[in-house]
Amino acid sequence: MEFNEKLQELRKQRGLTQEELAEVLYVSRTAISKWESGRGYPNIDSLKEISKYFSVSLDELLSGDELLTIAEEEGKQKEKHLRDLVFGLLDLSVAMFLFLPFFGQRVDGKIQEVSLLSLSETEIYVKIPYLIIVFGMIIWGILILTLQNCKAEFWVKNKDKISLGLSAVGTLFFMISLQPYAGMFTFVFLMIKALMLIKWA
Repeated sequence: MEFNEKLQELRKQRGLTQEELAEVLYVSRTAISKWESGRGYPNIDSLKEISKYFSVSLDELLSGDELLTIAEEEGKQKEKHLRDLVFGLLDLSVAMFLFLPFFGQRVDGKIQEVSLLSLSETEIYVKIPYLIIVFGMIIWGILILTLQNCKAEFWVKNKDKISLGLSAVGTLFFMISLQPYAGMFTFVFLMIKALMLIKWA
């Protein structure tokens, strides 16, 4: 008997509806429905709660193959959360460009190192793209960190690509406009992201 059938049988033996079991396990009714229809498995914490509530062992609930499937899914979820954390923090970290002297400007024939907010001797048509790139990366970093559990198809498929694209655009623009420090930092961030995507592809 598969896990979904066992769960359904245990629930019915207790005379519980899906809603009542969901309340006991602190999950949604949709989650119970998904598990009972065989469209997914609970995470390890929920499995422990099910085991405890119905007084059955995990071995009785799951076959060896099902345990492997759950372990693989948990591993993928942890990788995804780690990747989101790294991408989000890298994007957020460009906020230092606003306050630390990563930019050079020529003043009285000398190159002076200043923060982006103090960059006053640069043409406005150059400074505005700097600000757009930096604030774009900061906002995207915040979104990645706050929407880690979002399951929307567009978001899941494109969040990493957009983060990678912002780093690539930043690197290119900073290098072309002769801002090597800012360009080098965004390039390092770009490489870290690319290596993570290759590793977990």
